[in-house]
Amino acid sequence: MIILGIILLVIGFVAGVPILWTIGVILLVIGVVLELLGMAGHAVGGRRHYY
Repeated sequence: MIILGIILLVIGFVAGVPILWTIGVILLVIGVVLELLGMAGHAVGGRRHYY
């Protein structure tokens, strides 16, 4: 999810499409939050690791 967010950020920035940039930011933030929760030992979605 983090990598997809970064890809959409780059495509949206280069192509000048603001909706892709916005979706990329949202996916990047969600991916980082899930990663941090997984590293802290919390179960995310019933799993110890979300990946």
